[in-house]
Amino acid sequence: MIKIEKLRFYYENDKVFVSEHAAERFRQRGIKAKDIRAVINNGEIIEQYPDDFPFPSCLITGYDEKGSCIHVCMSDEGSCARIITAYYPDKKLWSEDFRQRLEK
Repeated sequence: MIKIEKLRFYYENDKVFVSEHAAERFRQRGIKAKDIRAVINNGEIIEQYPDDFPFPSCLITGYDEKGSCIHVCMSDEGSCARIITAYYPDKKLWSEDFRQRLEK
């Protein structure tokens, strides 16, 4: 199970990587690197994906400086982490606090 403290450690030690594709999606969605850092530093893990390939990953929820909720999906690769994606969660798909998926 991934621990948020470990992901924060990776961030503090410059061991977090972002793919070109993920970086482009952030730009398209208006999410800045400082927003993602705020989510990692102040957010919490709400879902774990231990069977993700090639590395386990998790979903983190938190808020940017403007108070908007952002979800960040990250993998833990053992000695570093990778940001897979980040997005503003859809109010139609998530609970009011954006911590639980709504039933379909």
